[in-house]
Amino acid sequence: MTDAEELAPPPGLRELFVGMLQVALSAFGGGLSAWSQRIVVEQRRWMTNEQFLTGLTVARLFPGPNQINMAVYIGTSFRGLKGALVALAGILLVPFSLLMLLGVGYFSLHELPGVDRVLAGVVAAAAGMALSMGFKILDQYWKDPVALLLAALVFAALAGLHLRLVPVVLVSAPLAMAWYWPRATAAASPASAATPDRGKP
Repeated sequence: MTDAEELAPPPGLRELFVGMLQVALSAFGGGLSAWSQRIVVEQRRWMTNEQFLTGLTVARLFPGPNQINMAVYIGTSFRGLKGALVALAGILLVPFSLLMLLGVGYFSLHELPGVDRVLAGVVAAAAGMALSMGFKILDQYWKDPVALLLAALVFAALAGLHLRLVPVVLVSAPLAMAWYWPRATAAASPASAATPDRGKP
């Protein structure tokens, strides 16, 4: 979705809580970003894909789990501080309780061979979700050679050269922001140039 006209009305506090809870419960085993994009952009139509990717970029620049930061970003965008707290509760409260229960069950049953196989399948599915999110981002910037070059350089630095994340972000983020910073056009409009001087005959 790209047209703002297709967006749904801004969500209330209850909708934010339910939406973030849906993200957290859908992303069992990983792939939170992919599920968040699907629910926030495609299903609930709260944001355009470009707005979501902007928020995701901001969330990844700050310390802490990406999706926690993203929930705060989404909540703040619509309902300010209250929205941030409600979205944070939605993505943490019930999943944290379930995680504690699953942890107790895992430590009781982890020696069974079938448990490890099930968890391996969940991890594989999460990897597939993360990959699908990557392709969606790629589709957004496929025709932008500068974005592709920056992505390739960052990937090479992290995966090929095994550089640390923080120095790579500190170098690449300012370069990207400088390149994409809005620039005012110095050329005057033809209409203003053609306007006669009223002080002259």
